[in-house]
Amino acid sequence: PLLYVKLLVQVGHEPLPPTIGRNVLGRKVLYLPGFFTYARHIVEVDGKRGLFRGLTPRLISSTLSTITRGSVKKAFPLEDMEHVSNKDDMKTSLRKVVRETSHEMMMQCVSRVVSHPLHGDSAHSQLFSFLGSGVFSAIGRIFKEEGILGFFVGLVPHILGDVIFLWCCNLLAHFINTYAVDDNPGVTPLLHNAFGFSLQFSQASVIRSYTKFVMGIAVSMLTYPFLLVGDLMAVNNCGLRAGLPPYAPVFASWIHCWRHLSAQGQLFRGSSLLFRRAPIPAASFPID
Repeated sequence: PLLYVKLLVQVGHEPLPPTIGRNVLGRKVLYLPGFFTYARHIVEVDGKRGLFRGLTPRLISSTLSTITRGSVKKAFPLEDMEHVSNKDDMKTSLRKVVRETSHEMMMQCVSRVVSHPLHGDSAHSQLFSFLGSGVFSAIGRIFKEEGILGFFVGLVPHILGDVIFLWCCNLLAHFINTYAVDDNPGVTPLLHNAFGFSLQFSQASVIRSYTKFVMGIAVSMLTYPFLLVGDLMAVNNCGLRAGLPPYAPVFASWIHCWRHLSAQGQLFRGSSLLFRRAPIPAASFPID
């Protein structure tokens, strides 16, 4: 249901009017319906089963992605390197990160290519849900409207987002662990000098274990526009109302889509499903 609502928000489908609320400063602002309100609306229109439209191809897509990653990892194993994180071994440590990230990038790109057609099929099934479309009818519609290449529309921005996410996340985590968290027992000089306290080795180890996770959350927010553009291109000009004028312009390429969203200030549309402020001006809300 979360992914379903996110997709509908991404394409700009707003069946419910905004409501007046207040921000943290107490000022009145217009808020669009959040996830729970949107989910209740789907249940009212399409029943509880409507929340799970497109689930089958998404599960198959995830399974194919996992199997592909495992197969690529077996076919191109990465030799283990000794753990290195001290500043004195910066070159060796950085080389290790580059090798691991390159290997992970290869696995991610291959799995994305293999699973992307079903990702697009899931999006089509969800947007066509009120007309009763199933998995195989959605596949047939994509082939009829766009041919084989229609299954790979939106692939480029998705891959770019994956690659940028991997490199930024891994490199940032590496530099933070190297310069801000020291392996030496005792204190962490950088944190001691900056914040007036020191970390023991055990505490530093705990922080290091969470660094990549925290960086992943931060970087995912920055790379979200690639996910949005990829999802929009997958359903653009595909025969569905949500991907055709007047609901949405027909984009010549994903760069055209990116520029359009940027000009509208909508590059992060759908990134939050709880507190969604209405765009200004808020003249109409069916789509855009």
